[in-house]
Amino acid sequence: MSELPKDSDFPKTVGKGRMRSRDRSLSRADKRAAARLAAVQALYQMDLAAKGLNEVFAEFESFWMGREIEGEQYKPAEAALFRAILEGVLGDQVALDRAVDAVLSGWPLKRVEAIMRATMRAGAFELKHSADVPVRVILSEYVDIASAFLEKDEVGMVNAVLDKLARDFRAEELAQPAASREA
Repeated sequence: MSELPKDSDFPKTVGKGRMRSRDRSLSRADKRAAARLAAVQALYQMDLAAKGLNEVFAEFESFWMGREIEGEQYKPAEAALFRAILEGVLGDQVALDRAVDAVLSGWPLKRVEAIMRATMRAGAFELKHSADVPVRVILSEYVDIASAFLEKDEVGMVNAVLDKLARDFRAEELAQPAASREA
């Protein structure tokens, strides 16, 4: 099994880090943030280790999400969101990669570091297919995840790519006044 970053490796903002990772009374938002983090980690692992979807589901749901490993507690994650992101990214990967490639203009996604690629794919999927989740939530969550793994310039690149994709995929939502988007 590959080594994954522990909750303590992430900035305080990931998964509403104000709560201690051992606290089992996490909110739905915390569990969804943990699902997004797990999805990025799983996509990364699938990319590097060429693991299949069912193998990754079994591994993450049995051994990582909400479990203690080597004295570190991983946050419980919303399994349905974790699965939806992975299945969605794999099912729409060609189109998602093309959309990211178009934003990167001249620097193909396949040349981007694997964790950055996984973060952009997951974020792009949610921007395109999760209309019930506000754009600002998606951008914030994936920029926080990128911050845990990447240097400042790379985090800025993830933010810029996802922001451009948000404008492409969710132009109507972004055109609304901020007060309307909050409702």
